[in-house]
Amino acid sequence: MLNIRHILYNFLIEEGFSETTAKYLNMLGLLIALIAISLIVDYLTKRFLRRFSTGLAKRTKTNFDDILITNKLPKNIAHIIPLLILIEFIPQVFTDFEFIQNIIEKTLKVIAIVLTLQIIRSFLSSIKDYLKTLVRYKDKPIDSYVQVFMIFAWMLGAFSILAIITGVSFIKFATTLGAASAVIILIFKDTILGFVASIQVSINDMVRIGDWITFQKYGADGTVTEINLATVKVQNWDKTITTIPTYALISDSFKNWRGMLSSGGRRIKRSVIIKTSTIKFLNDEDIERFKKIQLVSDYLEGRSKEITDYNSNNNIDKTVLINGRNLTNFGIFRKYLQTYIDNHSAINKEMTLMVRQLEPTPQGIPMEIYAFCKDQRWVNYEYILGDIFDHVLASVTYFDLEIYELALSNKD
Repeated sequence: MLNIRHILYNFLIEEGFSETTAKYLNMLGLLIALIAISLIVDYLTKRFLRRFSTGLAKRTKTNFDDILITNKLPKNIAHIIPLLILIEFIPQVFTDFEFIQNIIEKTLKVIAIVLTLQIIRSFLSSIKDYLKTLVRYKDKPIDSYVQVFMIFAWMLGAFSILAIITGVSFIKFATTLGAASAVIILIFKDTILGFVASIQVSINDMVRIGDWITFQKYGADGTVTEINLATVKVQNWDKTITTIPTYALISDSFKNWRGMLSSGGRRIKRSVIIKTSTIKFLNDEDIERFKKIQLVSDYLEGRSKEITDYNSNNNIDKTVLINGRNLTNFGIFRKYLQTYIDNHSAINKEMTLMVRQLEPTPQGIPMEIYAFCKDQRWVNYEYILGDIFDHVLASVTYFDLEIYELALSNKD
């Protein structure tokens, strides 16, 4: 090792300076020189690594090295060499000032720990950003795993810093803190719950970035934009942001619309309530009138003949309309809607498609359309849904039916 401890001291003594003055001036001169050399080395190292990494990034096909540069990994690594120079030569600069030397050495060790953590964070952030560019990992909660690792890294770093400052060995310091583990667990309760939740969410594939979820408890209804250790961010359809605790995804109930989005259809499940008093059997005159409705004309032609033949063969007395087999305006209306939906271009014919009669209510009998719209986009879906029920509501009167409307009496 180069001995520079008294490089100025002897010269100053020969020039007639006192011993104390010579020591201080020797220390000050060496300190200024050491800081200057460290700054120069730091500048040259950063410049070299920046040029080298930029040139390497241009020559490679992968974008991982570009991401490393963006996250300042080469810049952080460049600080290692000047820090090592300071650690190496500080004892010689402060050889006559043991107390100050001890403080500065501890400070440099703390800086070394912080720099190491910065390098680790830059590297992990680069891995996280790179994985997010891959389709396979784009919707995975990678942020959570990086945050968990960094929490443990910062905890170890904090323990090491405290051990350096107090002069206690790291093992003894960690053992002492182990006795206070209950307090530590209490402090980091949310972090631990979030970590466990992140693992379960990832393993069970419950939520991905980009999923549309509805979480009524937290007023969330929109797209998941971020999943990290503590929270899940949801951008609602009104462009507001809702923050949900990650562990709530496994402790509470929420709705994930991913299945709908990947199924090829968005469900239509809506009904109109028909007044029971308007439902009736059809006579021959009614049947002939309804045959003019094209979507049910062929059905009525075949069905009415089949019923007439049955009643004739069984000598049914049709002077009373209820006798034998009959058609109803409600049944014809249901057949009309079924045919209408079957022929609608916006409906996915490969998924469940039906028009059904629901259980009667005090208001009437609901007639429900259950189908799936091909276009899952919200605006388009609502337009198609509205278009279908505009037609349904307008067609009811053609079948001598009425839709229930609640009449409110005006009382003075």
